[in-house]
Amino acid sequence: MEPQDQSHGGDGGDFSVSGFDSAEKVIMRWDATASEEAREKMIFTDPQEVKLYLHAVDEIQRYVSSGGEIENRANSAIQIAMARLEDEFRNILVCHSSPINADSLMSSSSSAHLEVDEDGSNGNCNEEDDQQEEEETDLLKRTGSSSGSSSGTVRLPTGRGSYSRSTSSIREIELIPIDAVVYLSWIARRMVSAGYLRECIQVYGSVRKSAVDSSFRRLGIEKLSIGDVQRLNWEALEQKIRRWIRAAKICVRVVFASEKLLCEHVFESVGAVNIHEACFMETVKGPAIQLFNFAEAISISRRSPEKLFKILDLHDALIELLPDIESVFDLKSSDSIRVQAAEILSRLAEAARGILSEFENAVLREPSRVPVPGGTIHPLTRYVMNYISLISEYRPTLIDLIMSKPSRSDANTPEIDFSELENKGPLALHLIWIILILQFNLEGKSKYYRDAALSHLFVMNNVHYIVQKIKGSPELREMIGDLYLRKLTGKFRQAATYYQRAAWVKVLYCLRDEGLRTKGSFASGVSRSALRERFKSFNALFEEVHRVQSQWLVPDSQLREELKISILEKLSPAYRSFLGRFRSHIESGKHPENYIKITVEELETEVLDLFEGLSATQHLRRRSE
Repeated sequence: MEPQDQSHGGDGGDFSVSGFDSAEKVIMRWDATASEEAREKMIFTDPQEVKLYLHAVDEIQRYVSSGGEIENRANSAIQIAMARLEDEFRNILVCHSSPINADSLMSSSSSAHLEVDEDGSNGNCNEEDDQQEEEETDLLKRTGSSSGSSSGTVRLPTGRGSYSRSTSSIREIELIPIDAVVYLSWIARRMVSAGYLRECIQVYGSVRKSAVDSSFRRLGIEKLSIGDVQRLNWEALEQKIRRWIRAAKICVRVVFASEKLLCEHVFESVGAVNIHEACFMETVKGPAIQLFNFAEAISISRRSPEKLFKILDLHDALIELLPDIESVFDLKSSDSIRVQAAEILSRLAEAARGILSEFENAVLREPSRVPVPGGTIHPLTRYVMNYISLISEYRPTLIDLIMSKPSRSDANTPEIDFSELENKGPLALHLIWIILILQFNLEGKSKYYRDAALSHLFVMNNVHYIVQKIKGSPELREMIGDLYLRKLTGKFRQAATYYQRAAWVKVLYCLRDEGLRTKGSFASGVSRSALRERFKSFNALFEEVHRVQSQWLVPDSQLREELKISILEKLSPAYRSFLGRFRSHIESGKHPENYIKITVEELETEVLDLFEGLSATQHLRRRSE
């Protein structure tokens, strides 16, 4: 229970000069400017001294408007007392202002049990009702005092030595032991009553802000300006974003929420209007601005495709935190914090939409003209498909951000028929659009191959890769849909057909009968010289195709085998039939080995060498084995 002069009953009755003199002596005994002992000791380490000193302050305060010489003495004593109480106030705060244990917060930020680094004594505080007089009496008993009455009160929660409370996400924890909170409240009420409100707020805000800053450092939150953030390279920034997301949740839900609760309990009974609001903002406004400036810097930084997913991570984290921000910063004086958070969220959403649009344009206009060796998968294809696979994983976020359909930027972009995709949402349409403009770009790149067959093989490889990436991602496949997937499958199969026509039609043309028979020939009607030339042409063409196409690439093993089988299904029967019809004509003549250089089995073996990406040296070595 808070100390109060029993002789006056706290009713402001008749003044007692003897009471004033006694009180003045107590004040002067603790004047740090006049006594070394007063400088070395603190009042609020001894409950009995606390009782005497606060009684003396209350007594002196009754004379500040009494008039005459005693009023002057009272005002002088009050100034000394307020200076002393300010020092005591600061000392209590400093002694109990340890940073929050960052390790326990990082590992269990959703746990109900979170700690402050100091070992605050909690004890038992089992009040049976809400009478604040009984609460203070119990607290004084715990600190060694057993007598006194109360005319003032301080509101403190009930519970086992703790004033922490929690909601589903906010965790308000005990930053300062209850005993110290009571002392702070008693001092604050007297400072405010004596007209030292500003000094009280400044001391409180200064010390508690330092504690918040210490917690920030432990959580890895650096003091970076918006310019500092924007000058960081992206790799370093990614790490800081990950750290910020984890730390921001703790800062809002634990650090700021607990500071607000502490302010309420220290100042709620002081009587001055909104003093706890002022002290809370004095403590956390700077750190809150520091915290949110980082996210703001990201939201207005230069846009580039690699930033999209971290921006979405930030957006998700902030949208999850927004109800907690609104709860913690629900005071009128903290409007600016809520507004800043909402504006950052809006800018992050706009940044995400802008990056997606710029990515679409970048895919369309990717300028590389050097053909990839062997017609393999272009790096652009891998990059784009990996990118949109990640986009599909952010579907829950992006589906709320992407609200409009894609549109053609100019006449040089491909057309998209939305009527076939009526059941698709805007995000799915954007992904389909990206795939469409990727194909459009790849078609342009295919024209840089001088060999038409290789051009078709390049298209086949890349569209097949697109199909496989869609099939490999359940989220992406659901968004793209089976109808468009079938279109893409048909596209790469068509390219495979075009490749076979361009690559093998001349070889198969050598195995036709036309041009080999002569009218009126006495022999079998077959021109041996024409037949020899036909075999020579076949051998030369097949050797060239084998030499060139063994250096080409079909990276997907299943597609590679399917393509070889498809080639052999046409080539092997045609060559076997041709040999069956004309082998005897060659073998009956001179040097048949010069014309029939390969058996059907050897031809099949050599076709199996195709699309392995062999170098010329490897090709020759394999031919000689």
